[in-house]
Amino acid sequence: MTMDASWYLRRLSRMGPREVAGRVGDAVRRRRWRSPRPNCPSVTGARFTAVLPAGTIAAVSPDAAKRLIAEADRLMYGHAEYFGVVRDDLADPDWWCDPKTGRRAPWGYAFNVPYRNEDAVGDIKQIWELSRHQYLTVLAAAYAITGDERYAERVAAHLRSWWAANPPLRGVHWISGIELGIRLLSWVWIRRLLDGWPGVAGLFEDNPVALNQIWHHQRWLAAFPSRGSSANNHVIAEAAGQFATACAFGWFPSSARWRAGALRSLERHLRNNTFDSGLNRELATEYHGLVLELGLAAVAEADAAGVPVPASIRLVLLRMTDALAAVVDSHLRPPRQGDADDGHGLVVDGTGTDRWASLLATGDAVFGRLAWWPEVTGTDVRTPLLAALIRPYANIAAAPVVTRPPSRPGHFADAGLTVLRGPGEIWCRCDGGPHGFLSIAAHAHADALSVEVRHDGVDVLADPGTFCYHGQPEWRQYFRSTLGHNTLQVDGGDQSVSGGPFLWTRHARSRVLTADTSDASDGGTARWCAEHDGYQRSVHRRRVELATARQELTVVDEVRGPRRNVRLAFHLGPAIVADLVGNRAVLTWTRDGEGRSAVLDLPGQLSWRAHRGETDPPLGWYSAGFGRKEPATTLVGTGFADGTALLGEFTTVLRFHG
Repeated sequence: MTMDASWYLRRLSRMGPREVAGRVGDAVRRRRWRSPRPNCPSVTGARFTAVLPAGTIAAVSPDAAKRLIAEADRLMYGHAEYFGVVRDDLADPDWWCDPKTGRRAPWGYAFNVPYRNEDAVGDIKQIWELSRHQYLTVLAAAYAITGDERYAERVAAHLRSWWAANPPLRGVHWISGIELGIRLLSWVWIRRLLDGWPGVAGLFEDNPVALNQIWHHQRWLAAFPSRGSSANNHVIAEAAGQFATACAFGWFPSSARWRAGALRSLERHLRNNTFDSGLNRELATEYHGLVLELGLAAVAEADAAGVPVPASIRLVLLRMTDALAAVVDSHLRPPRQGDADDGHGLVVDGTGTDRWASLLATGDAVFGRLAWWPEVTGTDVRTPLLAALIRPYANIAAAPVVTRPPSRPGHFADAGLTVLRGPGEIWCRCDGGPHGFLSIAAHAHADALSVEVRHDGVDVLADPGTFCYHGQPEWRQYFRSTLGHNTLQVDGGDQSVSGGPFLWTRHARSRVLTADTSDASDGGTARWCAEHDGYQRSVHRRRVELATARQELTVVDEVRGPRRNVRLAFHLGPAIVADLVGNRAVLTWTRDGEGRSAVLDLPGQLSWRAHRGETDPPLGWYSAGFGRKEPATTLVGTGFADGTALLGEFTTVLRFHG
């Protein structure tokens, strides 16, 4: 996907003067850096001291260790899967090859590589992912648990291969700061987890090639931070990686300066990226998880090195953890809101480890669980490792006294997110929040007033997900469109106006009018109402009521304004089978071998059709993860609304059986 001149003009229009000036400075600096690179300062007597405390590995549960070792063995045989593409070449990977398209990224000065052009480079996400070296942290963790030197030797061979193939400022792996930041964090943990291996010092602190790579990564991050309208999760990854490295590998003359600057950036951007309620301002749930992981990893390095961190950092991470505990469903699944690209901050676990349960387990160890938190029954490797380094919040003398929620919150006013809960494990998320974060709202979807409904953890009315970022513009457009969500589309357009794959030039403004979750736990009725102004000359208002005693969800859509063509979409989860007759759909599915059912009565004023797996244009799809999609049923009702003639109200009722 290449960007034409009009995209750059639209992008420029979303920047303020300070950001423009900063980007001009970046451009000048990139030109200057074409000249021969400076040498890494000489380092003598470097030692790695941020080791795991004695007994840490013994605290890893046997089942978590078993999953990790199984994953490590698959990696040793060269097998892995990234974004839906199965690979068998990881025994000796080509760092520049995209396995999906078979293309190899071109060599050259990093900032000249057209990484957005899939025809020239391939799928950049596929190329970048392996070079985050998070599969190497898995191998290193397997060594720490088993002592089997095969894992350590494979890690060392791959690091030496990568360093040789990717000299500073050459090629695709020196383009994006988030990649450098996460890669540095992986190297810190690789060094820590290999500490018992005899060759580890020769791989890192006694290796001039490694020192040169570490120094140039940090020099890059200090020079080219994400700024302005791009200061979202990327800048936090950059700051966390820079800070962690300057703590653990503080061997260079600039280490103290880099550490101080990264800590200031981390503190400021963690606050800026997080609502007071604890939810991430991007309103993209997976980035909430990524930022929380990065923040916890940064604090772990600070505590391991004895570096004080502002109390506000721990407080933000505490609030983020409580917010996560509040919004997950009965199976610890959070909302599927906004963009999701399967990005992680630190990976030391095998396949089958629940990411969100792991984060809540770490939160319990670091902050202490509240009485209303959901129970975490799974195990993981990462929690005991982080908990061994991070000082418990209760033991921080300077930690501010904070009033944590005495009961489970159902409404987050600043984020506009409301969760209605009912018996029979009914979970309903209602979206009445801001369109996204910062002026470009890069990871937002045009999903104002959408609902997401689950029953016992099964997607019934589903958020379809993300699927892709680059290279497939028609799919990128569909999965973040208004039609691609459980909400109302007017005159065939989106509520917010897209200017490109990570750019919105006009944002719908939503406001929540009612959010009453107080009766839900007592068999009463929970209510929510919100509206948005994304359709010029008309206002879309939606009311949702969950009658818990009847296990009945009612959605009323109202369009105020002149006559407009409308389409109302309800996307069903991939496990749901729908039998649509007229305006009634009977929904059936299986959970744990038991049949379940519900009836969806749709507005009779609209003409209803079921769509599944259509491609021209895309409609009827569900993406469980980045790069993966599968057909799912979407029910679409078409007709018109006329707020001036009492024809602008549509009622949908979802009734669960049993």
